[in-house]
Amino acid sequence: MPYHPPIVLTIAGSDSGGGAGIQADLKTFAALGVQGLVSVTAVTAQNTEGIVCIQEISPETVRLQIDAVVSDTGVKVAKTGMLYTPEITREVAGAIMRHRLRAVVDPVMVSKSGAVLLRPDAVEVLSKEVLPICEVVTPNLDEAERLSGLAICSVEDSKEAGARILKMGPKAVVVKGGHLSGDPIDVLCAKGRPPIEYMGRRIRSSTTHGTGCVFSASLASFLALGLPIERAVGEAKGFVSSAIMHGLAIGSGTGPVDPVGSLREDAERYRVLATIQEALALVESSGSLHRLFPECQINLVMALPAPYARGSYDVCGIPGRIHNAGGRLRATACPAFGASKHVAGAVLTAMDFDSSFRSSMNVRYSEAILAACKSLGFSVGSYDRSLEPEKVKSEEGSSIKWGVGEAIRSLGFVPDVVYHCGDWGKEPMINIFGKDAVEVVTKALRIAEKIGEG
Repeated sequence: MPYHPPIVLTIAGSDSGGGAGIQADLKTFAALGVQGLVSVTAVTAQNTEGIVCIQEISPETVRLQIDAVVSDTGVKVAKTGMLYTPEITREVAGAIMRHRLRAVVDPVMVSKSGAVLLRPDAVEVLSKEVLPICEVVTPNLDEAERLSGLAICSVEDSKEAGARILKMGPKAVVVKGGHLSGDPIDVLCAKGRPPIEYMGRRIRSSTTHGTGCVFSASLASFLALGLPIERAVGEAKGFVSSAIMHGLAIGSGTGPVDPVGSLREDAERYRVLATIQEALALVESSGSLHRLFPECQINLVMALPAPYARGSYDVCGIPGRIHNAGGRLRATACPAFGASKHVAGAVLTAMDFDSSFRSSMNVRYSEAILAACKSLGFSVGSYDRSLEPEKVKSEEGSSIKWGVGEAIRSLGFVPDVVYHCGDWGKEPMINIFGKDAVEVVTKALRIAEKIGEG
């Protein structure tokens, strides 16, 4: 049967750079499973460095866009962004009333680059004609100061500003705290309820273009999905934080956030799991890989692609490792992210030098295995664990990162194989590297078969 998703209308400007405005809104809607509709208020020529020019759309055309989509789809939730002129702002206010839209108002006034997005004479129209009929308004600190007339230097100031704006008529106000010092704290003020604080974590990023648009668009989406305002604000805050973390380093200015970045990461997690499963099938069907089995057992890992591989929790491995069952290797559990520390550290270190090497597998060290690697034409690097600095030895899990890094630096590239001959109480080991888990296991199979020939 055809699917009938929730629908949200964005009434905003077009960003030719693709990072904010209706472009950001539509990506947000798509990421959250909401169908997006559009009424364009202005067309901008802009990039990551700033806005070059703005051309407003006629108020009548803005109104006709809204009327056209509402009459056809019955959309009930809308969000507003850049309204620019008093005439457009007044036309939008009339459309919200006429169609009884639940409006999330992002009172964008000035862009990050300093361009005026709401003319001074339109601010009064927004305050007197749009805010009294909206569901929620989402000002940043500068906008909240402009609307409330209060200087905001603290969370308590945000609460007071929110209370003042609430008196202008909206059902709720979210004063965003991104411009406060320290970790950002957003404040929700709603009629008849005490203010609610939403704690956040400061994300150091140069890709923050479009944060306000994504926040308001996601808030509108969560309301359309049926969430109450208190929960919708929290979900929107988490969503925009994820969009910042997945931001796109494009252009020479402030890069855009990426509302669909988390979807791409989830898709990559699936691909990694599927590839590990395929590689394990090769491992468990092999009658020769036991020749490479070390005392500490084997782990096989594969990391997410470089943008998403931030730590061992982004590397998929085998919980409990791979064991030897009478000459046949068997995984002790299903693959899982965060299941490896040492081999994960090896592959993350390799990715620091060449992000295409996303997989590794540890196997037993012997002169015969090393000779087989070389006879197969595999590139080989090594490090001496006896030279390991005391500081590295004292930090759990740092040894393999240090060693793999030393081996790669000495070669100038990531090799197929890195080995060490052990140290006091440390088993000698070989790590096989590759682009993915199937490639790594294929290399291991060739090594095992080569040894069998001897």
